[in-house]
Amino acid sequence: MTQSRPRLLGIVALAGATALTLSACVESGRTNNPDSEQEGTDTACPVEVNEDVTTTVRIGYQPIPNGDLVVRDLGWLEACMPNADITWEQFSDGGSVVQAFGSDSVDLALVGSSPGTKALSPPVSDDLQVVWIHDVIGEAESLVVQDSVDATSLPELEGKRVAVPFASTAHYSLLAALDREGMTPSDINLTNLSPDAMLAAWEREEIDAAWVWAPTLPELLDTGSIILSAEDTADVAPTYDLAAATTPFVEENPEFMEIWTAVQNEAVAMIKDDPENAAASVAVQLGIEPEQVLSQFEGYIYLDASEQAGEDYFGGALGQDLINTADFLVTQEEIDEVNPPEQYENAIYTDAIDTVAGQ
Repeated sequence: MTQSRPRLLGIVALAGATALTLSACVESGRTNNPDSEQEGTDTACPVEVNEDVTTTVRIGYQPIPNGDLVVRDLGWLEACMPNADITWEQFSDGGSVVQAFGSDSVDLALVGSSPGTKALSPPVSDDLQVVWIHDVIGEAESLVVQDSVDATSLPELEGKRVAVPFASTAHYSLLAALDREGMTPSDINLTNLSPDAMLAAWEREEIDAAWVWAPTLPELLDTGSIILSAEDTADVAPTYDLAAATTPFVEENPEFMEIWTAVQNEAVAMIKDDPENAAASVAVQLGIEPEQVLSQFEGYIYLDASEQAGEDYFGGALGQDLINTADFLVTQEEIDEVNPPEQYENAIYTDAIDTVAGQ
């Protein structure tokens, strides 16, 4: 990707404020997770209801503070497409999502840019479409070092036990940081741990450092400190939380994709223009306090459909971002080879975003 992190921060276009007049208010003091009651809250659909959509869709999500959790918590998909059969399944990291796509157990899911690129590349080569950018990752994914470890830079972690979820965006950022320092993964004792397994290993001091995201990241910071983040490697290895869907599902369900994209856009508008309400909803899904969510929001950049439709993303550069990611991953022996450029460019689905953006 050609743009740097500061340039990303310079994006100023905001999502349409009309979404906020819909007032997707979260019940005051609500703490229950609506998993046991698929309807969630009684919030109305924020866009035009489409009763003609009758598809069955299996959606994979991750506990990451972005609009996907707002959509899930408020039951917007269920309200907007009441005759669709919608189920949600939680995954701990992008590598698990890639496996789920490979076993045909999800149709649409949040997957990081690095695991998404791996899924599109040999030997996996899944038939997927990138359909949305949930967020651009900055300080929200960081390398934390135990307070008991005498290290304030990556070279000082040589030979130390460093954990990261393999095939994740955090893994990609760590590889880029090592490469920048002239180091290789063999210079550290690299351990593959999912975020939910990382905390126990940290508390037992089985690992010295970890590159991870919230909600695990804040817990590690109780006895650790950040020395690097995805923001530090964004100029050479930008990372995103992308949404991907199988190509057959996208081709067979254009109306579903348009409404799904529209409600994701409404969720971004809420995060930007009504962050307290958005944080209250995300907090229910993460099982933490809204104040913690507001703090976590600061580690990401959230893009509305108009921004995503532009030349920096779906309108041009996103396909090249995937190619650049694949080029790097092959040098790190994370994938076998890079596909022809057109295969990555053809994996960018623009129809729904262009429609929602009003183009």
